[in-house]
Amino acid sequence: MCTKQEIILKYYREGQSQRQIAQNLSISRKTVRKYLSAYESRLSASCAAGGSLSAELLTPPVYKASNRVNRRLTPAVCEAIDKLLEKESEKKRQGFRKQLLKKCDIHEHLRAQGFDIGYTTVCNYIRTKQGVSNKPAEAFIRQQYAPGQSCEFDWGEIKLSLNGVLKRVQLAVFTSSYSNYRFACLHMHQDTLAFMESHVAFFHSIGGVYREMVYDNMRVAVAKFVGKHEKEPTQALLQLRGHYQYRHRFCNLYRGNEKGHVERSVEYIRRKAFGVKNRFDSLESAARWLEQTLKSLNAKRQQLSGKSAKEQLGEEQAALLPVPIKLACAEQVQLRVDKYATVSCRTNRYSVPDHLVGQHVDVKVRSNQIQIYREGKLLATHGRSFEKHAWVIDIHHYLETFKRKPGALHGSVALASSGYLQQLYYQYFEQEPRDFIDLLAYCRQHQIDQVSLKSVVARLQQSGIRHITRPCIEALLGNKSEQDPVPVLDTIAQHAKVQLAQQTELLTSTYGQHG
Repeated sequence: MCTKQEIILKYYREGQSQRQIAQNLSISRKTVRKYLSAYESRLSASCAAGGSLSAELLTPPVYKASNRVNRRLTPAVCEAIDKLLEKESEKKRQGFRKQLLKKCDIHEHLRAQGFDIGYTTVCNYIRTKQGVSNKPAEAFIRQQYAPGQSCEFDWGEIKLSLNGVLKRVQLAVFTSSYSNYRFACLHMHQDTLAFMESHVAFFHSIGGVYREMVYDNMRVAVAKFVGKHEKEPTQALLQLRGHYQYRHRFCNLYRGNEKGHVERSVEYIRRKAFGVKNRFDSLESAARWLEQTLKSLNAKRQQLSGKSAKEQLGEEQAALLPVPIKLACAEQVQLRVDKYATVSCRTNRYSVPDHLVGQHVDVKVRSNQIQIYREGKLLATHGRSFEKHAWVIDIHHYLETFKRKPGALHGSVALASSGYLQQLYYQYFEQEPRDFIDLLAYCRQHQIDQVSLKSVVARLQQSGIRHITRPCIEALLGNKSEQDPVPVLDTIAQHAKVQLAQQTELLTSTYGQHG
């Protein structure tokens, strides 16, 4: 409107030509001519020249937007948005409602793909596409916190495809009230052990303890309600509080807004980390992906402070309480080994060495792990199973029994759950179970893992040998442990050593028969 006023005043008051006005204001002569023509039409139709001049000078210019062509919202951008919306619809049908992308996530995804487009344009297109009407925005009250004063904790549930199987996984989330620093870890259950291990991991990760922790009325924190407002903490919370020396505070019933930082963080982390990617090989790979995402989120500049959460955490670390030694989070029970050389723990069975049948062992149950001890010596470590009536078996625990009963190997649960070893058995040792058992005993004696064994078998397959036997494999493995790795042999040396092993086996069997 200021440009419009300048054109009219320069032409009528200062007497400049249209060409001069266009040059001085760096605009097109067509624009100058349009505004002057409109003013002359208004002036001729009005009786009072002063009134017309004032009205025309205060009238803002009107632009026709109906015939404009979208310059940024190209067909390629529309196609990319449509694909993302289609994926979100599919996720919604599959039950991933809590992991749907928001408009800001779609905008970030488009920017990452190289599209130069604004957030408002994306929102308008999605709103038009979905036919969603504008809703009134909610107002929030900004709170003020001192450094190191409080931190909020909450659980969130996500759905992940782990090794092709859809699982419900629990997300433990911590958020600092001052710095908005976020920390999270994954567990299969919202149980007491997961609750305690999450706190231990968080405190030792940041190198300090907050003076107050805020919880809602979760069952792992609240043992029972006393009266209308009082709540009795669980033994796990009392143990954490006593060890790390912090206060705790519970929210009122149905008042999640009293810990709004972490309520927002659960949704934010779940969406940013697992909104686009939700398929992983294992829970460990999902945890690594979550850790990378959190590093990126904590490094972003925040709008209200202009600093990243990591920078603000560095500022408040001086106000944190010192962190003591790690609290041991494990449930210890004593169990008897049954006739299958297993112990039954929480409806599942875990194997131990077969010579312990009938004896008692000490079992430490952690959130994701089972450790079995005998007289203070670690005998076995298993990943904790969250199925019902599952058998978690290590085939190496049954080698002594298999040596006496080789026929039991073929249909055993130990072989069926051994992964690559089962494949190796059916490919080369199905008719020679004793050799296979001796090979496993050899690998265990010399501390040879499955990766090294698989590598040696692959080398033998590449060398062109038709029948791979136990002496061939042992010849390449050598009597050396992982600490003293076997040097890589060239092709000629491999063939020579394998042939020597085969000849030795042939001579041994021949003389053995005639002896």
